[in-house]
Amino acid sequence: MRPLAEFPPEARRALRGVLADIDDTLTTHGRLHAAAYAALENLRAAGLLVIPVTGRPAGWCDHIARMWPVDAVVGENGAFWFRHDAGQGRLVKRYVVGDAERARRAGRMEAIAARILAEVPGCAVSSDQAYREADLAIDFREDVPPLDRAAVARIVAVMESEGLTAKVSSIHVNGWFGGYDKLSTTRLMLAEDFGVDIDRERDRFVFAGDSPNDQPMFAFFPNAVGVANVREMADLMASLPRYVTPSAGSAGFAELADAILAARPRK
Repeated sequence: MRPLAEFPPEARRALRGVLADIDDTLTTHGRLHAAAYAALENLRAAGLLVIPVTGRPAGWCDHIARMWPVDAVVGENGAFWFRHDAGQGRLVKRYVVGDAERARRAGRMEAIAARILAEVPGCAVSSDQAYREADLAIDFREDVPPLDRAAVARIVAVMESEGLTAKVSSIHVNGWFGGYDKLSTTRLMLAEDFGVDIDRERDRFVFAGDSPNDQPMFAFFPNAVGVANVREMADLMASLPRYVTPSAGSAGFAELADAILAARPRK
């Protein structure tokens, strides 16, 4: 990983959009600081597409799509995206899996959650699970005392043995049925709603993240950026971002936004 200062000005100037994880990328210790929120607003005001790509639940994403200065939000690690259509005055929701199949899968995940709780002491079903529509989130350090890596690995192993795709974030292990991820749904969303062929324009988007579930994005986007705390879990990742900010969390994202905006022509 190279310092953010080495991100070439011409590459920053050519950017069309900014994609960002939320937990521990836009936030610091669970809080969205003013600097990061202002960074989102300033990026969007400069004409960039601004899209959070998160593991957080549908209930949160409804609020984010409606009230944050963003163009859309991808949630539950790629299960859907939501976008507020200001012209029509409504929230547009697009799910990767249909309603009936999501309901069927939810019943199976309840049994898997019970097995995980029985086999991995100290973990818990995430406090935001009630607002999820497509995945199971097991908390290993948000509202419970932090578990060691062996416990996290055991949660992953149980999920995978039950047929779930399992991804580790900075606070949860998320599991779901299906082959989608943050990248596949970002690709679909950009094509359907914004007319962007991301395979042709990957160098015109930056992705900011911090944890193992961001690896598909880190591997795909040549201008991926990690906030400084990406180093905490770097040994668990096969794919790392090209650049890293000086600061962690909210402050790091604000540094990235400042660098992008500094390279753009003043209006």
